Amino acid sequence: MPADRSQLGAFLRARRDGLTPADAGMQAFPGPRRVPGLRKEELAVLAGVSADYYSRLEQGRQANVSRSVLDALARALRLDEVERAHLFALADPTPARRTHTRDAQRPDAGLLRLMTTLDHVPALILGRRGEVLATNTLLTAVLRDMPPSSSLVRFMFFDPVARERIVNWEHFAATTMAALRGELGRHPEDSQLVALIDELRAGDPDAARWWADHSVQDYASAPKRILHPVAGELSFDIETVLPPRTAEQVLIVYTVQPDSPTARTLPFLASWNADQPAGR
Repeated sequence: MPADRSQLGAFLRARRDGLTPADAGMQAFPGPRRVPGLRKEELAVLAGVSADYYSRLEQGRQANVSRSVLDALARALRLDEVERAHLFALADPTPARRTHTRDAQRPDAGLLRLMTTLDHVPALILGRRGEVLATNTLLTAVLRDMPPSSSLVRFMFFDPVARERIVNWEHFAATTMAALRGELGRHPEDSQLVALIDELRAGDPDAARWWADHSVQDYASAPKRILHPVAGELSFDIETVLPPRTAEQVLIVYTVQPDSPTARTLPFLASWNADQPAGR
């Protein structure tokens, strides 16, 4: 996936197709419509650019795009903060944004210290490409053993345990693909990331479908329900913590309501997990 304008154009087209004139707060232009979304001419008017300029932009033929135009497009398309950041990343040709490293990832020291204090709830640290950098004992008990350098992304799509245990699997799997798209916008020449995305699209029809809709978001806070083979249904609220020194790692914490059935079950699960064979 080269650092060209094709991904920028595809993202603009996907967001334009998903926004009706009514949603955008404008009167639809007269004439027959092939799709319910905005026409190119309508979006151009909303963004204050010429229809020809916008067409070149969506077709990947516009070499330079100013910040003011990107701001106008983000407003016209009603993009949220994550989508807006993705738009700017796709439009930014700065070479520094195109670099990536194959060096082994190590968990941020501050995040690791924080995770070790959270022994009463499941937690894990994720790095680039959804790579698992560290987990605690309860994360293993609730989901499964995921050693450092394993892939949470591959677990989500290729390990049957994920679909068996995560009741609202579709939400988290779709979010995973949207997070990968955001990461690709920041690191379009990361060959390992490109290969991972190609593997997912080729190996799972859901992943291919979600990738095609050009959704983008960060790993988000959301309720998560786990159907555990021993403990039954568990309810968590997933929260994410970003360290101040890097945007490429995240601590994911499975929080629980105090004195809830799940909170009362977790100590039992920790004991049960200690009796299980390693590497299961």
